[in-house]
Amino acid sequence: MKKRVTIQGVAGCYHDAAARNYFSNEEIETIPCDSFQEMFDHLATDASLLAILAIENTIAGSLLQNHELLRKNQTRIIGEYKMRISHTLAALPGQSIDQLTEVNSHPMALRQCEQFLLRHPNMKMIEKFDTAGSAKEIAENNLLGHAAVCGEYAAELYGLNILERSIETNKRNFTRFLILADPLLAAEIGPDESKINKASIVFTTPHTKGALSKVLTILSFYDINLSKIQSMPILGREWEYRFYADFTFDSYARYRQSIEAIKPLINDLRILGEYTECKNEI
Repeated sequence: MKKRVTIQGVAGCYHDAAARNYFSNEEIETIPCDSFQEMFDHLATDASLLAILAIENTIAGSLLQNHELLRKNQTRIIGEYKMRISHTLAALPGQSIDQLTEVNSHPMALRQCEQFLLRHPNMKMIEKFDTAGSAKEIAENNLLGHAAVCGEYAAELYGLNILERSIETNKRNFTRFLILADPLLAAEIGPDESKINKASIVFTTPHTKGALSKVLTILSFYDINLSKIQSMPILGREWEYRFYADFTFDSYARYRQSIEAIKPLINDLRILGEYTECKNEI
């Protein structure tokens, strides 16, 4: 059966492109959602769905609200995809840069391309809901004089002409996406144990001296590499924190042993997913 994947944003957005790249050998259907919460609402009511979720960006950092959505919902991470975010300047066919008076996009995308856009003062920067949505609006309303900062996939999908490619200031702009599934579906289509070399967990520690340090020492003993740790304050418990951690490892057995070893030292442990590490897209 064709996989159905929920995405945040309209068709052509970076979530859409990342989903199609991750499942490049399969035909998929993407289901647009207005918000990340809507994505999880769909997953909660239809166990056959998958989702792709941005979790961090090399420029903007972690998407903290998405960490909390992962914790609060009963989904499992079954994979990850790291994609370079490269913006284009796109407009209706026949338009030239000199004819443009307005450029539309998500505020973050506009900031990421600010150096390029400031070299074209004839284009007024107007913030919109998202990148692909800007391209869609220009195409559907035949907006002459307007351009969108969007991905190449969005420009092609909506029939816009790409005037400039790779206009972002920082070329090392990557977003890490997580692939999510219902626990039962995850057990069916997730990676084989032999291919698992990364895991994401969330836990709390007692409010005592050296609590987190002890946990990290044990992980080091088992040759577990802590690739990321993110703290979040616990509402209603002043100065206490919840920790989201990503591990990479060479031995799945050693990783499982390390989890058992740290259990007496931590509280509220939840394994968010075990999957195969993805290298950066070139």
